[in-house]
Amino acid sequence: MAHFTYRAIGRDGKPLDGTLEADGLEVASRLLRSQGLTLLALEPGAAKVNRSTGGKPVKREDVLSTTSELAVLLRAGLPLDRALKVLIDMASEPALEALLQDLLRDVKAGKALSQALQPYQPVFGNFYINMVRSGEASGQLSAVLDRLVEYLQNAKANRDNVVSALIYPAILLVVAVLSIILMLGFVVPQFETLFEDMGEALPPLTAMVVGAADFIASYGWLLLLVSVGAGWAIRNWLSTEAGQASKDARLLKLPLVGGILFQFEVSKFARTVGTLLGNGVSLLKAISIAIDTVDNRVIKAALQVLPPAVKSGKRMSVALEETGLFTPMVIQMTRVGEESGRLDAMMLELARVFDGHVQAGVKRGLTLLEPVLILGMGAIIAVIIISILLGILSVNDLAL
Repeated sequence: MAHFTYRAIGRDGKPLDGTLEADGLEVASRLLRSQGLTLLALEPGAAKVNRSTGGKPVKREDVLSTTSELAVLLRAGLPLDRALKVLIDMASEPALEALLQDLLRDVKAGKALSQALQPYQPVFGNFYINMVRSGEASGQLSAVLDRLVEYLQNAKANRDNVVSALIYPAILLVVAVLSIILMLGFVVPQFETLFEDMGEALPPLTAMVVGAADFIASYGWLLLLVSVGAGWAIRNWLSTEAGQASKDARLLKLPLVGGILFQFEVSKFARTVGTLLGNGVSLLKAISIAIDTVDNRVIKAALQVLPPAVKSGKRMSVALEETGLFTPMVIQMTRVGEESGRLDAMMLELARVFDGHVQAGVKRGLTLLEPVLILGMGAIIAVIIISILLGILSVNDLAL
């Protein structure tokens, strides 16, 4: 049955927000009208937000902190409904408070926590919900939440490391572009009057730089418009399935970036499979959920062969090897896990190994990128300065 969110006016004239399960939109509408409600909005189930906050979504950091606090409260012996009440009192964001209120209402109505989380699938994800479901089935919900916290912290640390590592090169690139524009747009034109009477006697390098400065002065606005238009066109193209697939394929072929990206995506997949298997989720379901965590479409398409292969009785390692995309380390560690009966542990070990490779690769890449940007910027500015000096020397030669 599908989940729906609704907003309606009750018989007492008060507004109501809530969720329900039904076989379709029309069935949900009839059910609500039969209760005497006047519908204002009825939508397929999605992440609900507090409408008074202007649709502000629940952030990843809120999910991590809430999961950690809920695990502590359950470990301390509090029942689930009491723990949710405590979290509601502690919530600092209105959207998070509204979410927790809905969870508490559903839990009090007799639903399991995993069922209550289902309408919020875009916020928590299938992995999170299935982990909670496995914890409920085993009676170890607090322990499973602790594992979820560890998983979310690792994912956050990896994201933060990559973002932090890219900040400095991005600043360098912006400074380099602005410096070159400043030199060509404002510094070089100051010397043009000095070079006007030289004609063909002007050194070729100086003539080229002066021409570039004149072009920016005359057509800089056009260049800006073309750049913005090209950026808009590329963004629209990348929003299409074909554009995303082409981008993902090209990224994997880049010399250094491709290897880092491959290991980053495989690490996410392996960690998800290992964590789910360790909590009693079946292999087929764990693989299907883990595939959804992969962002690169090329790798995702290659992994899509696993569910039908495993369903037909084929080993996961054999199916991975037949794709021709995965490295021997991935295949061998998967095979060892299958043969030893400890696939969950080997998947987590593979994720740890690849996490280390990703961090080392990012550091190595930045070690190369930063001097390349600095030297590139210095070389271009040096060419501009040398061209100006050559022009000045040529003027002096003519004067003599």
